Amino acid sequence: MELTSITFMTKVLNQSGQSEETYLPPALQYIPPKSDYQEVMSEVHMVLFPVFEDLLAKTKLSPHDIDVLIVNCSGFCPAPSLSSIIVNKYGMREDIKNYTISGMGCSASALAIDMAQNILKSHKNSNAVVLSTEILSTGWYPGKEPSMLVINCLFRMGAAGILISNKKEAKKTAKYKLLKTLRTQRAFDDKCYFAAYREEDSDGFTGVTLKRDLLEAAGETLRSHITLLGSQILPFTEKISYGVSILKNKLVDKKSTEIYVPNFKSVIEHFCLPTSGKPVIKEMGKGLKLGESDTEPALMTLHRFGNQSSSSLWYELAYLEAKEKVKIGDKVWLLGLGSGTKCTSLIWECIRPIFGEAQKGPWAETIERYPLTL
Repeated sequence: MELTSITFMTKVLNQSGQSEETYLPPALQYIPPKSDYQEVMSEVHMVLFPVFEDLLAKTKLSPHDIDVLIVNCSGFCPAPSLSSIIVNKYGMREDIKNYTISGMGCSASALAIDMAQNILKSHKNSNAVVLSTEILSTGWYPGKEPSMLVINCLFRMGAAGILISNKKEAKKTAKYKLLKTLRTQRAFDDKCYFAAYREEDSDGFTGVTLKRDLLEAAGETLRSHITLLGSQILPFTEKISYGVSILKNKLVDKKSTEIYVPNFKSVIEHFCLPTSGKPVIKEMGKGLKLGESDTEPALMTLHRFGNQSSSSLWYELAYLEAKEKVKIGDKVWLLGLGSGTKCTSLIWECIRPIFGEAQKGPWAETIERYPLTL
């Protein structure tokens, strides 16, 4: 790799909001990085097996108790599938319903929860497990294009395991109740669709255009998604204020009439935002009129663990739990934004006291250092 590329990535890393404690797989620690199949599978085993085993230990379940298994990973889709690898490793039942989600970006974990919920609607008295990760060993970019080199700097290693159940006895031990899911996408829009992957072509999609189109596409997707979500969960007074501001903007003067931003904090206590970078987190917080304490989980997760793609949302939730901020009755909004572009929201309600997570979760031994001033 050329010195100019190394210098550029060093600058990006210094401004990324990530600490030096984030993790990269062994394959990317070689010079040059290794991306052979054996290294990639080693990363799969390293992230998925311990997470699944830890989930089973905490929930006191065996692999045979799992009725539905969903594994999401965007960039690596082997055959046999990742879900089949888990089924084989743990000798799971032959009638288990297992699925692998690929190519869905950073929203895939939230999307998998929505998928699991829909499956459980037609399968009563069942347990579903979602394993969420991103395999980095296949994704190293060795070229010189700056917009692509950024990807080398921002993504980090990690995984999460989530159990959701519709069994009656699960109410006694579950932390949360899933109140609402919402999925929207704009793949029908060429700008959103192309921005997800084009680096350069004959029509002028240069690296600079890619970055600009991607940001615009993400913004459009978020606006339409949040507007729809707000219409479904916000109180009547907030809907009226928003509707009146829209009418004034259209009928009076667009320049002088500011669009009212609904107060989501009137119905949501905690927010887990996409960890797509410090500027993105702050802009999203500003757009939703959130305070520093609301964006804290995303910024601290980015600092400690980096952008772990779809699994980052669960590290943010773990941060809130480790800080013992989530109380009975509190609502938590997990917002996933992915390629395509697509957006998925999960609204959870805390249904039991949550204590002691700082000693046994991913933030063990580090939570006392946070929050930091970045």
